[in-house]
Amino acid sequence: MSYKTLLAYQKSFDLAMEIFHLTKKFPKSEKFSLSSQIIRSSRAVCSAITEGYRKRQYVKHFKSKLSDADSENSETQLWLDFALACEYISKERKRTLESKCEEIGKLINYMMFNPEKFGVKKQ
Repeated sequence: MSYKTLLAYQKSFDLAMEIFHLTKKFPKSEKFSLSSQIIRSSRAVCSAITEGYRKRQYVKHFKSKLSDADSENSETQLWLDFALACEYISKERKRTLESKCEEIGKLINYMMFNPEKFGVKKQ
């Protein structure tokens, strides 16, 4: 089984790409600040899921990496707050993206609390 088959990975990758394309419409002055931050945090979600899956032989490492993914997912939501406050996105677009973040968070938490369903052996 590959990490690419994980629903949390797939959804977080898709969201990271959606955010990447969205930031292309942000002002050039945000290139090294808000745009960079939101792109990095959204990409870090699927990256941490991938790392956690590869470390699944160790339950603590698996959960730790998933905790990192959950933290990055929350950070992405913070940057969406800034994007709305700066009027770079509409309230509706923010709600849609935030809803996707929340769904990803639920999937990550499910993985953390059910590691045995993802090939983690109890130690």
